[in-house]
Amino acid sequence: MLIRHLKFFVTLAEEQHFGRAAERCNVTQPTLSHAIRKLEDELNLGLIVRGHRFLALTPEGERVLHWGRQILADYDSLHDDLNGRDRGGLTGRLRLGVIPAAMPAASLLTEAFVARHPLAEIELRSMSSRAIQKGLDNFEIDGGVTYLDNEPLQHVRCFPLYSEHYVFACRSGDDFAGRAGVTWSEAAARPLCLLSGDMQNRRILDAIAGRAGVRLAPKVATNSFLGVLAHLRRGPWCAILPHTFGLVFAGVEDLRLVPLTDPGHAQEIGLVLADRMPQSPMVRALQDCALRAAAERVFSAMRAG
Repeated sequence: MLIRHLKFFVTLAEEQHFGRAAERCNVTQPTLSHAIRKLEDELNLGLIVRGHRFLALTPEGERVLHWGRQILADYDSLHDDLNGRDRGGLTGRLRLGVIPAAMPAASLLTEAFVARHPLAEIELRSMSSRAIQKGLDNFEIDGGVTYLDNEPLQHVRCFPLYSEHYVFACRSGDDFAGRAGVTWSEAAARPLCLLSGDMQNRRILDAIAGRAGVRLAPKVATNSFLGVLAHLRRGPWCAILPHTFGLVFAGVEDLRLVPLTDPGHAQEIGLVLADRMPQSPMVRALQDCALRAAAERVFSAMRAG
């Protein structure tokens, strides 16, 4: 009963609306309200500031929310562990948050995971590094793939996967298409389509360009790599991309990726897991998969570029 009440309470805290929370929990609104009253009676605490509608959590409610998320995560882990033993392997869903810049490489990790745990499912989410931090803190994801040495996350365990460096992307007819390398100063003078400043990858690019004594001033800015790639296919646009997008462009004849030089730069990309014990079976499996991938040099080609 306590688990059910906690689920209702956490859902209400997330929705901040009794009707929407009841709909998510597939119960009537009076049933949800009664369950949360029972939880308050059990804990002898007021958890919600009530009016004619949901107003806020009390300070005690905020603390119960944190513990409730942890208890529910542990309960789900227990359920997955027992089911996995009964069915002969890890079951359940792996929830993995990945920064957009690392999406082309994510399939290497998920491929290795599925090979070892064929009964499990994977939910891959495109998330900013800040959203990954929040997701780990709130038990919303099992792990993340993000930058390790730039704006590092807090209270996490880190497992390096590969080093990201950068390339100048252009059409095959561009003046730079046949070059062995392009300097950051040269790239900055081209009609660029880049990520917007709210994206960590763009902040990294701005810092590198600053060291080269230039400022990136893209004609088009977007918060999606899909937007960048779409502009590369038409018009005069060029871009600066992680070298791993070579996986996406393999076989595309009219696009060229040229290494960026002067200065050279690399950023470490890795798996991050919440630094808490005990680990859930899914998190333990993900950690083991990352360690095996490193040992088997799954990402070696990406490190070499």
